Amino acid sequence: MAGVRSMNTAITMQSHTENYLEERRRLGYRLRSQGTALRSFTRFIDSLSLEGPLTVETMAAWARRAKTHGDNPATWARRLQLLCPFARYLQQFDPLTEVPDSTTFGYRTQRLAPHIYSEQEMVDLLAAACRLDPDLRGATYEGLFGLLASTGLRVSEAVHLMDADVELKSGLLTVRQTKFAKSRQVPLHPSTVEALRRYRGLRNRHVAVTDEMMFFVGSRGRRRGCALGLRQVNRVFQRLRDQMGWVNRGAHTAPRIHDLRHTFVVRRVLLWHAQGVDVDQAMLALSTYIGHAKVTDTYWYLTGVPELMALVAGQFESPMPASEVHHA
Repeated sequence: MAGVRSMNTAITMQSHTENYLEERRRLGYRLRSQGTALRSFTRFIDSLSLEGPLTVETMAAWARRAKTHGDNPATWARRLQLLCPFARYLQQFDPLTEVPDSTTFGYRTQRLAPHIYSEQEMVDLLAAACRLDPDLRGATYEGLFGLLASTGLRVSEAVHLMDADVELKSGLLTVRQTKFAKSRQVPLHPSTVEALRRYRGLRNRHVAVTDEMMFFVGSRGRRRGCALGLRQVNRVFQRLRDQMGWVNRGAHTAPRIHDLRHTFVVRRVLLWHAQGVDVDQAMLALSTYIGHAKVTDTYWYLTGVPELMALVAGQFESPMPASEVHHA
């Protein structure tokens, strides 16, 4: 077989890759980025015509071939991490297959702290989006960024909303086939409903309405009336971000559009603390609202912003008098 020769010669590495992806997708995983990476890895392996089991050394060689940030060990580590589940899958065919770990390129933090937007930054973002030309384009991005900030949707979920998924009479969004192949309904605040109603009215005056149209649409050229592209949305966001010159408070290279989702969760918990809500009891509902498969993922979103940390610290202050803690 092309690739690692010690495995069943009737099954190529490409077949293993496609079988693995099909099996995982049946379990509800979409695997877009991982699928692209694994196919790239397969082509790399097949080009080497290797003998013997798959080794970490070979996987690391592929990881170093990143097209972007190819000189960054953190990029190599992320690429190598994508191969771990696949390597474990391959062990059923060849037990000598090695599985990489976090020490290959040195320790790598699993998640970097996001930028938590201040209220003023979010106001400034919507105002800057509104000033984009032409009028529909500005309204589209104002509506999109406003929806992300007010609901914590993933940007891909917002961009892929069909017009029929936005039910403004009942104030509900239907988010279909999300990251974990599940659908959910997202209730909207009345102010968000009103903003989306204004956008829909303006959009319908600029583009032809169809049964299959997307909610947020492009306004010019071939994309007029068609779905927005994720790269296009990110370019617009980065342009506005750079114009405003925000000071980055996260651990990424710059504030990201995805940080609006983190900000939504943090602000919601701050509000619950102010209202005296039992946060632990409410977290499961919040996790369901934003579409997390595990509530532990939602807890991680509670990044240590000063306001939140002050509230949490206050809850853990001991009520014992000083005379009772002299042994500490």
